[in-house]
This record gives sequence, structure tokens and C-alpha cells, in this order.
Amino acid sequence: MCGIVGLFLKNPKLEPQLGAMLSKMLETMTDRGPDSAGFAVYGSDGASDAGSVKLTLRGPGPAALRSAVAKMEAALALSAEATERDTHTVLAVPAERENEIRVWLKGNAPGIDVVSAGRRMEIYKEVGLPASVAERFALEGMAGTHGIGHTRMATESAVTTNGAHPFSTGTDECLVHNGSLSNHNDLRRRLRHEGLSFATQNDTEVAAGYLSWRMREGASLQEALESSLTDLDGFFTFVVGTETGFAVVRDPIACKPAVMAETDDYVAFGSEYRALVGLPGIDTARVFEPEPAKVYAWERTSAEHASGERQ
Repeated sequence: MCGIVGLFLKNPKLEPQLGAMLSKMLETMTDRGPDSAGFAVYGSDGASDAGSVKLTLRGPGPAALRSAVAKMEAALALSAEATERDTHTVLAVPAERENEIRVWLKGNAPGIDVVSAGRRMEIYKEVGLPASVAERFALEGMAGTHGIGHTRMATESAVTTNGAHPFSTGTDECLVHNGSLSNHNDLRRRLRHEGLSFATQNDTEVAAGYLSWRMREGASLQEALESSLTDLDGFFTFVVGTETGFAVVRDPIACKPAVMAETDDYVAFGSEYRALVGLPGIDTARVFEPEPAKVYAWERTSAEHASGERQ
């Protein structure tokens, strides 16, 4: 059993409150996942210039991360803007040097992992109660256009930070999952032949990789999720974020709980309705259970406009 939350803002005036709202939603799902928690936030501003990418690094602590970054800057003769948050550090680096930096860190900085890369996305996750994880990374003060979160109750593998969600396998792409996939080992082998790599044995990372591969081949987020309904076996509810998009899909059986709310200001997802009750205007929102085997997707087409599912 796990808990999922997601919030996609249509009204830019709410962007300064994204972290505060998402934090409360995440904490409400504590009893569905007390072992670890994580979240992805898509910041309003993004990287400082068009040629930059944000790398979110995870390590044992601030001192170890600071030391690794300093050594990397010296070795590669570059200067990276760094934002420290407990066991994570976000670096703004030239996009054309991302692979070079990843290779250096893998070979020279044991215990330092790259959690995500994106123009706007930052991912944070740790072992512990959701409220503690949110507080350690100061989620409540974060601003942005959309975010997703996950609380994990480990049932088939150890309680580790590597097993926490969200998982990211592409730039500005991430996924959280409630359920289990039965064909993830076969799919992992197929995706490795397509050039994807995986850091864990987790089935959710394979699902994220599958969507990244489909979008790399030209599919839209909605098309990639529609394909997942035939290519993935098992029980799943996915909530997915991209740089400008937010989407939800449930498998054809849809045995995992899910509820959504939509107003003129936002779209929200929760594993249970109580995750949504603190949102503004929830009393007049259109509240509904997402149908099985149907993709719900929203896209931000400009800073002032969002489009997508509405019934």
C-alpha cells in the first residue's frame, strides 16, 4: 500500500503556494506509506538560462555533497550554481556538459547519485515519515507550477532511499506508482537494448523508463500512457509529470484507490479524498474517480494557460 498525490496549477497566482499545498497532501497520506517519501516540484522559473540544466544530487549529507561538487568543479574547470537542501544539492550546469559531469561523479564520487535532471524539475526523496521528509527539504516554501508526491510502504523490497519515489529516467520526466508490475524484468531487458539504464531493480523505475523511451521515439505523454495499457502487465496507478504536463492513468482493473478534483484553478490527485480536503475551493470542485484504462492529461501551453482533460 502506498499513497500518491499530485497538483497541477492552472492559476499562476497559486504558484507561490504549491509547496505548502503539496506538503499537506503528502503528510495526509502518511498511514498509506510511513517508510519513505518523495516529491518532484516543477519550479516556476526553471534553470537560469536556456543552455542550463538542473541536476539534483543526493549524498550522505551537505558536507559530502559540498566536497564532491568542489572536486568536480576543479577537475572539470567549471563553476556550478548550487542550492543545498539537507542530503540533496541542486546544481545549475551547462546542458552540453551534463554527460561529462555524470561520468565524473560516477567515477570519482562514490555515494553521490544524480536523482534527476531537468530545466524545471527537482526531485527529493528520503527514508522517514512524509512530514519529516517534507520538512527536511523545506517543501512548504517551494513555488512552482505542478508537483507530484509519494509515500511508500515497502512490501516487496527493503526500505531504502533508492526504493523511494518519484523515479526519473528522462529530462524533466518523473513518475510515481501505486501497484506492482509483473513483466518489469522482461521490459527492463528490452529497454536496455534501446539504450536506457536503470539504477535499481524497482518495477516503477522500469515504468518510468518505458514512458521516457516512448516519448523519445516521438509519442506524446498521452500516447505513451495509452501504450502502457497494453505493454505493462500488473496493477498500477501512475501519476506522471513532464516539464509542461501532468497525467494520470489506471490499469484496466483499477483496484488501487484514486480520486481527482478539478476547478478553474487546479487539477489535484489523491489516493484518497482526504488528501484533497485542504485545497482551496474543494467544496465546489468537480470531484471524480478516474476511470480504468483512461488517460487523463493536462498540458501547460503558456505561462498563463493550461489545457487538457475536462468533462
